[in-house]
Amino acid sequence: MQKLDRIVILDFGSQYTQLIARRVREMHAFSEILPPDTPLEKLMEHPPKGIILSGGPNSTEDSNISFDPALFELDLPILGICYGMQLMNTSHQGTVQALEQGEYGKQKISLSSQGALFKGMDSEEIVWMSHGDSIDTLASNYQVVAKSDDGLIAAIQHNELPQYGVQFHPEVTHTQNGKEILKNFLDLCDCQGKWTIENYIGEVKQEIRDQVGNGRVVSLVSGGVDSTAATFLCYEALGSDKVYPLHIDSGLMREGESAQVRELLETHGMHNLVFVDATDEFLSALKGVSEPEEKRKIIGELFIKILDREIEKLDPHDAQTYFCQGTLYTDLIESGKGCGKHAAVIKSHHNVNPPIVEEKRRKGLIIEPNAKIFKDEVRQVCEKLGVPHHLTWRHPFPGPGLGIRILGEITPELLLVLRKADQIYLDEIRSAGLYDEIWQAFAVLIPVNTVGVMGDKRTTGNVVGLRAVSSTDGMTADFSHIPMDVLSRISSRIINEVEGVNRVVYDVTSKPPGTIEWE
Repeated sequence: MQKLDRIVILDFGSQYTQLIARRVREMHAFSEILPPDTPLEKLMEHPPKGIILSGGPNSTEDSNISFDPALFELDLPILGICYGMQLMNTSHQGTVQALEQGEYGKQKISLSSQGALFKGMDSEEIVWMSHGDSIDTLASNYQVVAKSDDGLIAAIQHNELPQYGVQFHPEVTHTQNGKEILKNFLDLCDCQGKWTIENYIGEVKQEIRDQVGNGRVVSLVSGGVDSTAATFLCYEALGSDKVYPLHIDSGLMREGESAQVRELLETHGMHNLVFVDATDEFLSALKGVSEPEEKRKIIGELFIKILDREIEKLDPHDAQTYFCQGTLYTDLIESGKGCGKHAAVIKSHHNVNPPIVEEKRRKGLIIEPNAKIFKDEVRQVCEKLGVPHHLTWRHPFPGPGLGIRILGEITPELLLVLRKADQIYLDEIRSAGLYDEIWQAFAVLIPVNTVGVMGDKRTTGNVVGLRAVSSTDGMTADFSHIPMDVLSRISSRIINEVEGVNRVVYDVTSKPPGTIEWE
Protein backbone atom coordinates (compact mmCIF):
# COMPACT_ATOMS: atom_id res chain seq x y z
CA MET A 1 0.00 0.00 0.00
CA GLN A 2 3.01 2.26 0.38
CA LYS A 3 3.17 2.64 -3.40
CA LEU A 4 -0.27 4.25 -3.44
CA ASP A 5 -1.03 7.89 -2.68
CA ARG A 6 -2.25 8.04 0.89
CA ILE A 7 -4.02 10.40 3.24
CA VAL A 8 -3.03 10.27 6.93
CA ILE A 9 -5.73 10.91 9.52
CA LEU A 10 -4.55 11.86 13.00
CA ASP A 11 -7.10 10.54 15.49
CA PHE A 12 -7.91 12.87 18.36
CA GLY A 13 -10.64 10.58 19.66
CA SER A 14 -13.62 11.44 17.46
CA GLN A 15 -16.40 8.88 17.13
CA TYR A 16 -16.23 9.65 13.39
CA THR A 17 -12.51 9.17 12.78
CA GLN A 18 -12.92 5.84 11.01
CA LEU A 19 -15.78 7.32 9.02
CA ILE A 20 -13.39 9.97 7.66
CA ALA A 21 -11.12 7.14 6.55
CA ARG A 22 -14.04 5.37 4.92
CA ARG A 23 -15.13 8.48 3.01
CA VAL A 24 -11.58 8.92 1.71
CA ARG A 25 -11.48 5.28 0.61
CA GLU A 26 -14.82 5.72 -1.16
CA MET A 27 -12.91 8.08 -3.44
CA HIS A 28 -10.32 5.32 -4.00
CA ALA A 29 -7.61 7.07 -2.02
CA PHE A 30 -5.79 4.93 0.56
CA SER A 31 -6.25 6.29 4.10
CA GLU A 32 -4.27 5.47 7.23
CA ILE A 33 -5.20 6.41 10.78
CA LEU A 34 -2.39 7.25 13.20
CA PRO A 35 -2.22 8.51 16.80
CA PRO A 36 -1.81 12.30 17.08
CA ASP A 37 1.53 11.90 18.87
CA THR A 38 3.09 10.08 15.91
CA PRO A 39 6.61 11.57 15.52
CA LEU A 40 6.93 13.76 12.47
CA GLU A 41 9.91 11.81 11.16
CA LYS A 42 7.89 8.58 11.27
CA LEU A 43 4.96 10.28 9.58
CA MET A 44 7.22 11.40 6.76
CA GLU A 45 8.98 8.05 6.22
CA HIS A 46 6.40 7.53 3.49
CA PRO A 47 5.15 11.08 2.92
CA PRO A 48 1.37 11.34 2.65
CA LYS A 49 -0.34 13.50 0.06
CA GLY A 50 -2.31 15.21 2.80
CA ILE A 51 -3.20 15.14 6.52
CA ILE A 52 -6.60 15.30 8.19
CA LEU A 53 -6.97 16.21 11.87
CA SER A 54 -10.05 14.51 13.32
CA GLY A 55 -12.53 15.87 15.80
CA GLY A 56 -12.52 14.75 19.41
CA PRO A 57 -14.36 14.94 22.75
CA ASN A 58 -11.78 17.22 24.39
CA SER A 59 -11.39 20.98 24.55
CA THR A 60 -8.21 22.64 23.28
CA GLU A 61 -8.30 24.76 26.45
CA ASP A 62 -7.72 21.84 28.83
CA SER A 63 -6.50 19.05 26.57
CA ASN A 64 -3.36 17.07 27.37
CA ILE A 65 -3.24 15.36 23.98
CA SER A 66 0.28 15.32 22.56
CA PHE A 67 0.98 16.10 18.94
CA ASP A 68 3.86 17.57 16.97
CA PRO A 69 3.01 21.22 16.11
CA ALA A 70 5.79 21.15 13.51
CA LEU A 71 3.33 19.42 11.18
CA PHE A 72 1.82 22.87 10.54
CA GLU A 73 5.18 23.86 9.03
CA LEU A 74 4.93 21.14 6.38
CA ASP A 75 4.13 22.18 2.86
CA LEU A 76 1.36 19.58 2.77
CA PRO A 77 -2.39 20.15 2.58
CA ILE A 78 -3.95 19.84 6.05
CA LEU A 79 -7.65 19.69 6.86
CA GLY A 80 -8.80 20.22 10.45
CA ILE A 81 -12.27 18.95 11.32
CA CYS A 82 -14.11 20.32 14.40
CA TYR A 83 -11.52 19.89 17.20
CA GLY A 84 -8.92 19.66 14.44
CA MET A 85 -9.79 23.15 13.20
CA GLN A 86 -9.71 24.55 16.74
CA LEU A 87 -6.29 22.95 17.29
CA MET A 88 -5.07 24.47 14.03
CA ASN A 89 -6.22 27.88 15.26
CA THR A 90 -4.77 27.66 18.79
CA SER A 91 -1.46 26.31 17.44
CA HIS A 92 -1.10 29.63 15.63
CA GLN A 93 -1.92 31.74 18.74
CA GLY A 94 -5.63 31.97 18.07
CA THR A 95 -8.11 31.36 20.89
CA VAL A 96 -11.13 29.14 21.48
CA GLN A 97 -13.99 29.70 23.89
CA ALA A 98 -16.68 27.48 25.41
CA LEU A 99 -20.19 28.26 24.19
CA GLU A 100 -23.11 28.76 26.54
CA GLN A 101 -25.09 26.68 24.09
CA GLY A 102 -23.27 24.48 21.60
CA GLU A 103 -24.22 23.84 18.00
CA TYR A 104 -25.62 20.36 17.40
CA GLY A 105 -27.38 18.78 14.47
CA LYS A 106 -28.10 20.24 11.05
CA GLN A 107 -27.13 23.88 10.63
CA LYS A 108 -27.05 26.31 7.72
CA ILE A 109 -23.73 28.02 6.92
CA SER A 110 -22.94 30.90 4.60
CA LEU A 111 -19.84 30.64 2.38
CA SER A 112 -17.46 33.23 1.03
CA SER A 113 -16.37 33.00 -2.58
CA GLN A 114 -12.68 32.30 -1.87
CA GLY A 115 -13.09 29.07 0.12
CA ALA A 116 -11.08 26.42 -1.78
CA LEU A 117 -12.87 23.56 0.01
CA PHE A 118 -16.22 24.77 -1.27
CA LYS A 119 -15.40 24.96 -4.95
CA GLY A 120 -18.53 24.60 -7.08
CA MET A 121 -20.96 24.97 -4.17
CA ASP A 122 -23.80 27.34 -3.44
CA SER A 123 -23.43 30.30 -1.13
CA GLU A 124 -25.36 28.43 1.58
CA GLU A 125 -24.91 24.81 2.68
CA ILE A 126 -26.53 22.48 5.22
CA VAL A 127 -23.94 20.84 7.48
CA TRP A 128 -23.81 18.68 10.63
CA MET A 129 -22.47 20.41 13.74
CA SER A 130 -21.50 18.75 17.03
CA HIS A 131 -19.40 21.09 19.20
CA GLY A 132 -19.47 22.97 22.47
CA ASP A 133 -16.42 25.20 21.79
CA SER A 134 -15.88 27.75 19.05
CA ILE A 135 -13.07 29.92 17.69
CA ASP A 136 -13.03 33.22 19.55
CA THR A 137 -9.93 34.98 18.16
CA LEU A 138 -8.83 33.92 14.69
CA ALA A 139 -5.11 33.19 14.30
CA SER A 140 -3.10 35.53 12.10
CA ASN A 141 -2.62 34.53 8.46
CA TYR A 142 -5.99 32.76 8.47
CA GLN A 143 -9.25 33.99 7.03
CA VAL A 144 -12.86 33.05 7.69
CA VAL A 145 -14.49 31.40 4.68
CA ALA A 146 -17.80 30.29 6.24
CA LYS A 147 -20.05 31.26 9.15
CA SER A 148 -23.05 29.59 10.73
CA ASP A 149 -26.44 31.24 11.09
CA ASP A 150 -25.45 32.01 14.69
CA GLY A 151 -22.51 34.07 13.39
CA LEU A 152 -19.92 31.54 14.59
CA ILE A 153 -16.88 30.65 12.50
CA ALA A 154 -17.68 27.54 10.47
CA ALA A 155 -14.62 27.30 8.19
CA ILE A 156 -11.17 28.87 7.82
CA GLN A 157 -8.18 28.67 5.52
CA HIS A 158 -4.57 29.88 5.65
CA ASN A 159 -3.66 32.83 3.44
CA GLU A 160 -0.45 31.23 2.14
CA LEU A 161 -0.21 27.54 3.16
CA PRO A 162 -2.62 24.78 2.06
CA GLN A 163 -4.28 24.56 5.48
CA TYR A 164 -8.06 24.40 5.87
CA GLY A 165 -10.44 23.96 8.76
CA VAL A 166 -14.16 23.23 9.15
CA GLN A 167 -16.13 23.34 12.39
CA PHE A 168 -18.69 20.85 11.09
CA HIS A 169 -18.37 17.18 10.06
CA PRO A 170 -18.18 16.68 6.28
CA GLU A 171 -17.72 12.93 6.79
CA VAL A 172 -21.28 12.27 8.05
CA THR A 173 -24.15 11.86 5.62
CA HIS A 174 -26.11 14.64 7.34
CA THR A 175 -23.74 17.22 5.80
CA GLN A 176 -25.41 17.85 2.47
CA ASN A 177 -22.31 18.10 0.29
CA GLY A 178 -19.76 16.59 2.66
CA LYS A 179 -18.37 14.20 0.06
CA GLU A 180 -17.78 17.08 -2.35
CA ILE A 181 -15.90 18.98 0.37
CA LEU A 182 -13.63 15.99 1.00
CA LYS A 183 -13.23 15.47 -2.74
CA ASN A 184 -12.12 19.10 -3.09
CA PHE A 185 -9.55 18.47 -0.36
CA LEU A 186 -8.22 15.39 -2.16
CA ASP A 187 -7.93 17.47 -5.33
CA LEU A 188 -5.95 20.06 -3.36
CA CYS A 189 -3.71 17.16 -2.26
CA ASP A 190 -3.27 16.05 -5.89
CA CYS A 191 -4.16 12.58 -4.63
CA GLN A 192 -4.62 9.92 -7.33
CA GLY A 193 -7.38 7.52 -6.31
CA LYS A 194 -6.22 3.98 -7.06
CA TRP A 195 -7.22 2.08 -3.91
CA THR A 196 -9.91 -0.65 -4.17
CA ILE A 197 -11.45 -3.35 -2.00
CA GLU A 198 -9.42 -5.86 -4.03
CA ASN A 199 -6.27 -4.11 -2.78
CA TYR A 200 -7.53 -4.53 0.76
CA ILE A 201 -8.33 -8.23 0.34
CA GLY A 202 -4.87 -8.91 -1.04
CA GLU A 203 -3.20 -6.91 1.73
CA VAL A 204 -5.12 -8.47 4.61
CA LYS A 205 -4.60 -12.01 3.31
CA GLN A 206 -0.86 -11.38 3.25
CA GLU A 207 -1.05 -9.94 6.79
CA ILE A 208 -2.81 -13.12 7.95
CA ARG A 209 -0.14 -15.32 6.36
CA ASP A 210 2.63 -13.23 7.90
CA GLN A 211 1.05 -13.31 11.36
CA VAL A 212 0.11 -16.99 11.45
CA GLY A 213 3.15 -18.44 9.67
CA ASN A 214 3.12 -22.19 10.37
CA GLY A 215 0.37 -21.83 12.98
CA ARG A 216 -3.37 -22.42 12.73
CA VAL A 217 -6.48 -20.34 13.29
CA VAL A 218 -9.64 -21.03 15.25
CA SER A 219 -12.19 -18.63 13.76
CA LEU A 220 -15.31 -17.66 15.67
CA VAL A 221 -18.18 -17.61 13.19
CA SER A 222 -21.74 -16.73 14.14
CA GLY A 223 -23.07 -16.79 10.59
CA GLY A 224 -23.32 -13.00 10.44
CA VAL A 225 -21.59 -11.14 7.64
CA ASP A 226 -18.69 -9.90 9.84
CA SER A 227 -17.56 -13.26 11.18
CA THR A 228 -18.25 -14.90 7.82
CA ALA A 229 -15.97 -12.42 6.00
CA ALA A 230 -13.23 -12.87 8.62
CA THR A 231 -13.43 -16.68 8.41
CA PHE A 232 -13.44 -16.69 4.61
CA LEU A 233 -10.40 -14.39 4.52
CA CYS A 234 -8.50 -16.78 6.80
CA TYR A 235 -9.61 -19.73 4.65
CA GLU A 236 -8.49 -17.95 1.46
CA ALA A 237 -5.16 -16.97 3.02
CA LEU A 238 -4.27 -20.24 4.77
CA GLY A 239 -6.34 -23.06 3.27
CA SER A 240 -8.80 -25.41 4.98
CA ASP A 241 -6.21 -27.46 6.88
CA LYS A 242 -5.09 -24.48 8.97
CA VAL A 243 -8.54 -23.00 9.67
CA TYR A 244 -10.93 -24.35 12.33
CA PRO A 245 -14.29 -22.52 12.11
CA LEU A 246 -15.93 -22.50 15.54
CA HIS A 247 -19.63 -21.84 15.96
CA ILE A 248 -20.90 -21.41 19.51
CA ASP A 249 -24.68 -21.59 19.87
CA SER A 250 -25.24 -19.35 22.87
CA GLY A 251 -28.98 -19.87 22.93
CA LEU A 252 -29.23 -16.19 21.97
CA MET A 253 -29.41 -16.91 18.24
CA ARG A 254 -32.36 -16.45 15.90
CA GLU A 255 -34.34 -19.42 14.67
CA GLY A 256 -32.39 -21.90 12.51
CA GLU A 257 -29.15 -19.90 12.37
CA SER A 258 -26.79 -22.64 13.54
CA ALA A 259 -27.92 -25.03 10.80
CA GLN A 260 -27.43 -22.26 8.24
CA VAL A 261 -23.86 -21.68 9.44
CA ARG A 262 -22.96 -25.35 9.07
CA GLU A 263 -24.38 -25.52 5.56
CA LEU A 264 -22.50 -22.40 4.44
CA LEU A 265 -19.11 -23.54 5.71
CA GLU A 266 -19.42 -27.12 4.50
CA THR A 267 -20.52 -25.95 1.06
CA HIS A 268 -17.31 -23.90 0.77
CA GLY A 269 -15.01 -26.79 1.68
CA MET A 270 -14.19 -26.00 5.30
CA HIS A 271 -13.89 -29.40 6.94
CA ASN A 272 -12.43 -28.64 10.40
CA LEU A 273 -15.79 -27.45 11.71
CA VAL A 274 -16.41 -27.24 15.46
CA PHE A 275 -19.97 -26.71 16.75
CA VAL A 276 -20.72 -26.14 20.44
CA ASP A 277 -24.20 -25.93 21.98
CA ALA A 278 -23.61 -23.73 25.02
CA THR A 279 -27.22 -22.61 25.56
CA ASP A 280 -27.44 -23.79 29.18
CA GLU A 281 -24.05 -22.32 30.02
CA PHE A 282 -24.93 -18.85 28.72
CA LEU A 283 -28.40 -18.68 30.23
CA SER A 284 -27.07 -19.84 33.59
CA ALA A 285 -24.35 -17.16 33.53
CA LEU A 286 -26.88 -14.45 32.59
CA LYS A 287 -29.49 -15.41 35.17
CA GLY A 288 -30.55 -12.39 37.21
CA VAL A 289 -28.42 -9.94 35.18
CA SER A 290 -30.20 -6.85 33.82
CA GLU A 291 -27.49 -4.20 33.29
CA PRO A 292 -26.52 -4.02 29.58
CA GLU A 293 -22.78 -3.61 30.04
CA GLU A 294 -22.69 -6.48 32.50
CA LYS A 295 -24.56 -8.68 30.03
CA ARG A 296 -22.09 -7.82 27.27
CA LYS A 297 -19.17 -8.54 29.60
CA ILE A 298 -20.54 -11.94 30.64
CA ILE A 299 -21.34 -12.94 27.06
CA GLY A 300 -17.95 -11.82 25.77
CA GLU A 301 -15.94 -13.52 28.49
CA LEU A 302 -17.92 -16.74 28.19
CA PHE A 303 -17.37 -16.82 24.43
CA ILE A 304 -13.62 -16.59 25.03
CA LYS A 305 -13.73 -19.16 27.85
CA ILE A 306 -15.40 -21.66 25.53
CA LEU A 307 -12.97 -20.74 22.78
CA ASP A 308 -10.02 -21.48 25.08
CA ARG A 309 -11.62 -24.74 26.06
CA GLU A 310 -11.89 -25.77 22.42
CA ILE A 311 -8.33 -24.63 21.66
CA GLU A 312 -7.06 -26.83 24.50
CA LYS A 313 -8.50 -29.83 22.69
CA LEU A 314 -6.05 -29.23 19.84
CA ASP A 315 -2.57 -30.68 20.24
CA PRO A 316 -0.44 -27.75 21.51
CA HIS A 317 2.70 -29.33 20.09
CA ASP A 318 1.40 -29.27 16.53
CA ALA A 319 1.37 -25.49 16.03
CA GLN A 320 0.75 -22.10 17.62
CA THR A 321 -2.99 -21.41 17.72
CA TYR A 322 -4.44 -18.00 16.90
CA PHE A 323 -8.07 -17.02 16.94
CA CYS A 324 -10.00 -14.90 14.51
CA GLN A 325 -13.06 -12.74 15.08
CA GLY A 326 -15.08 -10.34 12.97
CA THR A 327 -14.33 -7.09 14.83
CA LEU A 328 -15.27 -4.00 12.80
CA TYR A 329 -13.99 -0.43 12.85
CA THR A 330 -17.27 0.60 14.48
CA ASP A 331 -16.81 -1.97 17.27
CA LEU A 332 -13.42 -0.49 18.11
CA ILE A 333 -14.69 3.09 17.98
CA GLU A 334 -17.74 2.57 20.20
CA SER A 335 -15.61 0.59 22.66
CA GLY A 336 -13.27 3.56 23.05
CA LYS A 337 -10.43 2.09 21.00
CA GLY A 338 -9.68 5.11 18.82
CA CYS A 339 -6.15 5.17 17.47
CA GLY A 340 -5.25 8.10 19.68
CA LYS A 341 -6.75 6.42 22.78
CA HIS A 342 -8.85 9.49 23.54
CA ALA A 343 -12.21 8.17 22.33
CA ALA A 344 -15.12 7.97 24.73
CA VAL A 345 -16.74 4.58 25.35
CA ILE A 346 -20.22 4.59 23.82
CA LYS A 347 -20.84 0.92 24.59
CA SER A 348 -18.50 -1.99 25.06
CA HIS A 349 -18.38 -4.80 22.52
CA HIS A 350 -18.18 -8.43 23.56
CA ASN A 351 -15.26 -9.02 21.15
CA VAL A 352 -13.25 -5.93 22.14
CA ASN A 353 -13.36 -5.02 25.82
CA PRO A 354 -13.09 -8.22 27.92
CA PRO A 355 -9.67 -8.44 29.68
CA ILE A 356 -9.02 -11.90 28.24
CA VAL A 357 -9.44 -10.46 24.72
CA GLU A 358 -7.13 -7.56 25.55
CA GLU A 359 -4.52 -10.02 26.83
CA LYS A 360 -4.66 -12.13 23.67
CA ARG A 361 -4.48 -8.99 21.54
CA ARG A 362 -1.34 -7.85 23.39
CA LYS A 363 0.22 -11.25 22.77
CA GLY A 364 -0.52 -10.98 19.06
CA LEU A 365 -2.80 -14.02 19.12
CA ILE A 366 -5.93 -12.34 17.72
CA ILE A 367 -6.63 -11.95 14.01
CA GLU A 368 -9.18 -9.28 13.10
CA PRO A 369 -9.32 -8.98 9.30
CA ASN A 370 -12.23 -6.49 9.42
CA ALA A 371 -10.76 -4.15 12.02
CA LYS A 372 -9.95 -1.47 9.41
CA ILE A 373 -13.21 -1.56 7.44
CA PHE A 374 -16.90 -0.81 7.82
CA LYS A 375 -20.00 -2.93 7.40
CA ASP A 376 -20.61 -1.97 3.77
CA GLU A 377 -16.98 -2.74 2.93
CA VAL A 378 -17.29 -6.11 4.69
CA ARG A 379 -20.20 -6.87 2.37
CA GLN A 380 -18.00 -6.02 -0.60
CA VAL A 381 -15.38 -8.45 0.72
CA CYS A 382 -18.01 -11.19 1.01
CA GLU A 383 -19.18 -10.59 -2.54
CA LYS A 384 -15.63 -10.86 -3.85
CA LEU A 385 -15.09 -14.11 -1.91
CA GLY A 386 -18.25 -15.78 -3.20
CA VAL A 387 -20.52 -15.66 -0.15
CA PRO A 388 -24.16 -16.07 -1.29
CA HIS A 389 -26.11 -12.84 -1.82
CA HIS A 390 -28.77 -13.54 0.82
CA LEU A 391 -26.06 -13.97 3.48
CA THR A 392 -23.85 -11.13 2.25
CA TRP A 393 -26.76 -8.71 2.53
CA ARG A 394 -28.35 -10.11 5.66
CA HIS A 395 -29.04 -7.39 8.20
CA PRO A 396 -26.39 -6.94 10.91
CA PHE A 397 -26.82 -9.12 14.00
CA PRO A 398 -24.87 -8.27 17.16
CA GLY A 399 -22.37 -10.71 18.65
CA PRO A 400 -24.30 -10.88 21.97
CA GLY A 401 -27.35 -11.77 19.87
CA LEU A 402 -30.80 -11.50 21.39
CA GLY A 403 -29.15 -10.99 24.77
CA ILE A 404 -29.01 -7.25 24.17
CA ARG A 405 -32.44 -7.11 22.53
CA ILE A 406 -34.23 -8.17 25.69
CA LEU A 407 -34.12 -5.15 27.96
CA GLY A 408 -33.47 -6.40 31.44
CA GLU A 409 -33.03 -9.99 32.61
CA ILE A 410 -32.88 -12.75 30.00
CA THR A 411 -35.02 -15.84 30.47
CA PRO A 412 -35.79 -18.80 28.17
CA GLU A 413 -39.42 -17.70 28.08
CA LEU A 414 -38.60 -14.16 26.98
CA LEU A 415 -36.21 -15.48 24.32
CA LEU A 416 -39.03 -17.53 22.82
CA VAL A 417 -41.27 -14.44 22.73
CA LEU A 418 -38.61 -12.28 21.09
CA ARG A 419 -37.62 -14.93 18.52
CA LYS A 420 -41.20 -15.27 17.35
CA ALA A 421 -41.85 -11.51 17.25
CA ASP A 422 -38.59 -10.85 15.40
CA GLN A 423 -39.33 -13.56 12.84
CA ILE A 424 -42.79 -12.13 12.14
CA TYR A 425 -41.28 -8.66 11.70
CA LEU A 426 -38.60 -9.82 9.26
CA ASP A 427 -41.03 -12.03 7.33
CA GLU A 428 -43.41 -9.12 6.82
CA ILE A 429 -40.79 -6.63 5.61
CA ARG A 430 -39.52 -9.29 3.19
CA SER A 431 -43.06 -9.86 1.94
CA ALA A 432 -43.45 -6.11 1.46
CA GLY A 433 -40.22 -5.98 -0.60
CA LEU A 434 -38.56 -3.71 1.98
CA TYR A 435 -35.81 -5.96 3.38
CA ASP A 436 -33.07 -4.94 0.94
CA GLU A 437 -33.99 -1.25 1.26
CA ILE A 438 -33.50 -1.33 5.05
CA TRP A 439 -29.98 -1.44 6.46
CA GLN A 440 -31.02 -3.13 9.70
CA ALA A 441 -34.34 -4.16 11.18
CA PHE A 442 -35.04 -6.03 14.39
CA ALA A 443 -37.42 -6.35 17.31
CA VAL A 444 -36.59 -5.65 20.94
CA LEU A 445 -38.52 -6.91 23.93
CA ILE A 446 -39.39 -4.41 26.64
CA PRO A 447 -40.53 -6.53 29.57
CA VAL A 448 -42.78 -3.99 31.25
CA ASN A 449 -46.44 -4.50 31.98
CA THR A 450 -48.76 -2.39 29.86
CA VAL A 451 -52.53 -2.48 29.95
CA GLY A 452 -54.50 -3.82 27.01
CA VAL A 453 -57.94 -5.13 26.09
CA MET A 454 -58.23 -8.52 24.43
CA GLY A 455 -61.50 -10.44 24.12
CA ASP A 456 -63.29 -7.73 26.12
CA LYS A 457 -60.98 -8.40 29.03
CA ARG A 458 -58.32 -6.26 30.64
CA THR A 459 -54.82 -7.65 29.99
CA THR A 460 -51.26 -6.83 30.92
CA GLY A 461 -48.39 -7.76 28.66
CA ASN A 462 -44.94 -6.93 27.38
CA VAL A 463 -44.05 -4.33 24.75
CA VAL A 464 -42.26 -5.17 21.50
CA GLY A 465 -40.26 -2.33 19.99
CA LEU A 466 -39.55 -2.35 16.26
CA ARG A 467 -36.36 -0.76 14.97
CA ALA A 468 -35.47 -0.19 11.30
CA VAL A 469 -32.78 2.17 10.02
CA SER A 470 -31.35 3.39 6.74
CA SER A 471 -27.55 3.69 6.69
CA THR A 472 -24.44 2.84 4.70
CA ASP A 473 -21.91 2.21 7.45
CA GLY A 474 -23.67 2.09 10.80
CA MET A 475 -21.90 5.21 12.06
CA THR A 476 -24.88 7.41 11.26
CA ALA A 477 -28.43 6.28 10.54
CA ASP A 478 -31.97 7.55 10.00
CA PHE A 479 -35.06 5.59 10.93
CA SER A 480 -36.69 3.88 7.96
CA HIS A 481 -40.08 5.14 6.82
CA ILE A 482 -41.94 1.83 6.74
CA PRO A 483 -45.46 2.34 5.32
CA MET A 484 -48.17 2.46 7.97
CA ASP A 485 -50.12 -0.41 6.45
CA VAL A 486 -47.05 -2.66 6.77
CA LEU A 487 -46.48 -1.57 10.39
CA SER A 488 -50.15 -2.18 11.13
CA ARG A 489 -49.94 -5.71 9.72
CA ILE A 490 -46.78 -6.45 11.70
CA SER A 491 -48.33 -5.14 14.91
CA SER A 492 -51.52 -7.14 14.40
CA ARG A 493 -49.63 -10.39 13.76
CA ILE A 494 -47.30 -9.99 16.75
CA ILE A 495 -50.12 -9.22 19.18
CA ASN A 496 -52.29 -12.06 17.87
CA GLU A 497 -49.56 -14.68 17.44
CA VAL A 498 -47.07 -14.00 20.24
CA GLU A 499 -48.38 -14.82 23.69
CA GLY A 500 -47.57 -12.26 26.37
CA VAL A 501 -47.33 -9.22 24.06
CA ASN A 502 -50.12 -6.64 23.96
CA ARG A 503 -48.38 -3.55 22.58
CA VAL A 504 -46.04 -2.79 19.63
CA VAL A 505 -44.15 0.49 19.16
CA TYR A 506 -41.92 1.82 16.37
CA ASP A 507 -38.62 3.61 17.09
CA VAL A 508 -38.18 6.90 15.18
CA THR A 509 -34.77 7.88 16.63
CA SER A 510 -31.81 8.65 14.36
CA LYS A 511 -28.13 7.96 15.11
CA PRO A 512 -26.88 10.24 16.52
CA PRO A 513 -28.25 10.99 19.07
CA GLY A 514 -29.36 7.39 19.62
CA THR A 515 -27.48 4.21 18.82
CA ILE A 516 -28.95 1.60 16.48
CA GLU A 517 -29.21 -1.12 19.12
CA TRP A 518 -31.19 -0.30 22.24
CA GLU A 519 -28.55 -1.74 24.58
